[in-house]
Amino acid sequence: MHDSESLPELQARFVQHFSKISPLSAEEAEAIRESMLCAHIKRGEFLLREGQISIDTYFVLQGCIRQYSLVDGEEKTTDFFTEDQWAISMNGLGQYQSAIYNWVAHEDTVVAMGNEVQAKLIFQRFPRFETISRQVMEAVFVAQQHKMTSFMTDTPEQRYLKLIAERPDLVQRIPQYQLASYIGIKPESLSRLRKRLAKGGEQRLP
Repeated sequence: MHDSESLPELQARFVQHFSKISPLSAEEAEAIRESMLCAHIKRGEFLLREGQISIDTYFVLQGCIRQYSLVDGEEKTTDFFTEDQWAISMNGLGQYQSAIYNWVAHEDTVVAMGNEVQAKLIFQRFPRFETISRQVMEAVFVAQQHKMTSFMTDTPEQRYLKLIAERPDLVQRIPQYQLASYIGIKPESLSRLRKRLAKGGEQRLP
């Protein structure tokens, strides 16, 4: 988790994200800085509610967004978006379908916001950005597919070990009952799993 940063520092990180995808000219970098719309979301505030039409995309600069759905009145956590990750409603892109989940700020969060109208304006000035944007979308889609595949094919233990290996910060930032929901088991089952792994020395647990 990043410490509190100034707007120029946040802009620089946003530009850096795109420059990793494709080197940017000074003019292109400045255009990204100028077009970046920042929003500060307090902990517990919603960015999106189930049933709403999602037209905005979010790039997390600071903080954490939790994604969950209500199933028989119970919250089922399905994702977390943290620093330098995109929160994009794939089911709504281009079709304006209702969201099937909720996005809520798990922490005080700062995001860069975008939407289709804003994107078209910058594409007109810099057509190359359309290709970069497509690469971002493809990466987000592939990541979501991997998560779905993992949930269908991996055991809860495998999912938990992957979580520790790939996103160790979440184990420190997220309550155990939400982590349990995320990997598809009950909190007491996660507690037993952690104890067994620690006892067996299979994984150094936080």
